[in-house]
Amino acid sequence: MNKTFRVALTATLPVMAGYLVLGMAFGLLMTDKGFAAGWAVLMSVFVYAGSMQFVGAGLLAGGASLASAALMTLLVNARHLCYGLSMLRPYRDAGAMKPYLIFALTDETYSLVCSPSLPPEVDSRWYYFWVSLLDQCYWVAGTAAGCFLGSALPFDTTGVDFAMTALFLVIFLEQWEKAKSHLPALLGLGAAGVCLLVFGPSSFLIPAMVCIVAGLLALRPLLTKGGSQ
Repeated sequence: MNKTFRVALTATLPVMAGYLVLGMAFGLLMTDKGFAAGWAVLMSVFVYAGSMQFVGAGLLAGGASLASAALMTLLVNARHLCYGLSMLRPYRDAGAMKPYLIFALTDETYSLVCSPSLPPEVDSRWYYFWVSLLDQCYWVAGTAAGCFLGSALPFDTTGVDFAMTALFLVIFLEQWEKAKSHLPALLGLGAAGVCLLVFGPSSFLIPAMVCIVAGLLALRPLLTKGGSQ
């Protein structure tokens, strides 16, 4: 297990850099909106939804209805339906860890568990667990630090949310270098770009995910034959 933990820790270091900064930004935002630090930390522990937590902070502060919050959550996190479907087989034998693995499947965690190149002596189930737990610990730690800074010091958060974009770029490049076929990545970029032009920045995500899933299903024989899965 020590070997598995070390492999997971090494794999999550890029995520740590992004999650500490973004978690701090969330903590600062919650403090700015008048919430106590405990609420922010509990939200990162029991909700743990990344970008949806930023949206949720605004919804809570604005007194939004439960129906509005549920609809917004579906729109923001609909992409996780696709993530979950692709992890049915890897998580099938996870046993008692499965509920937590499902709960903790964020974008960055998914990028590390969807197709890892693991040494033979590494237990994949424990690798999935440690990656998921470490990533959440980074997020919770960042949230707590942000709450402390927000309470103690004036802090300008302008531009801090770009850390998430930078993190996505780093992970994308790492996956690009490891992938046997670049066709899925090109399909994703193309579908996202076209949907962005057609639907606009506020509404392109769900159509893009639908196009990507449809494209991957159509190209599945080719991808399987090429050994990219």
